[in-house]
Amino acid sequence: MSIGRKGYLGGTFNPIHYGHLRMAEEVREALKLEKVVFIPAPVPPLKDRDIAPPELRLQMVRLAVEGNPFFEVSDLEYQRTGKSYTVDTMRLLRQMEPEVEPVFILGLDAFLELPQWHRPEELISLCDFAVVRRAQAGKEALFDSPFLSSSEPIEVTRDYEVYPLHGERRLYWVNCRVLQISASDIRKRLREGRSIKYLLPESVESFIIRQEVYLNNERGGRS
Repeated sequence: MSIGRKGYLGGTFNPIHYGHLRMAEEVREALKLEKVVFIPAPVPPLKDRDIAPPELRLQMVRLAVEGNPFFEVSDLEYQRTGKSYTVDTMRLLRQMEPEVEPVFILGLDAFLELPQWHRPEELISLCDFAVVRRAQAGKEALFDSPFLSSSEPIEVTRDYEVYPLHGERRLYWVNCRVLQISASDIRKRLREGRSIKYLLPESVESFIIRQEVYLNNERGGRS
């Protein structure tokens, strides 16, 4: 029997910032999730440049979620070798917590890239999806996805609309506040000696400055 739903937010978090955190909090509140689990990817399959060392990014995520009892960090992908594939992570999570109903959280742009992911059809069968709009893209872009089985919502609330995915899974289009913050802009500002204050938690900012992340070499951080 399910004890509730958990949200899972994966990514490089290079670095984690308030855009990630606010998105997670609003989805948690809208869908009444028990927890949101952040899952940093040590070796992301689709990004391989300008990425800080895995251990530094994991530590930054841990610092960012401190103080929020509804947020957790998982190093599950750090326990495997090779590239991090979301489908393998979600399958393992289902085995570890069969009583939990998983909801994978991502932005609209990432959801539309899902056909390029590793075994996307299997991933769609493992969990529901919470999708939030990003940048200027509107809901109409959602219907370009080959994984939606209908463009008509099966449920509409103040905070979200529900659309059926192929199979038995659901997609929640969540009406979130979008903070226009990007990790690439933060890295650029650091290299130009500009302020990153108020773009990410102070604890993460202090860590980045202390460790000289993104300043020393192409892969960032001290060797």
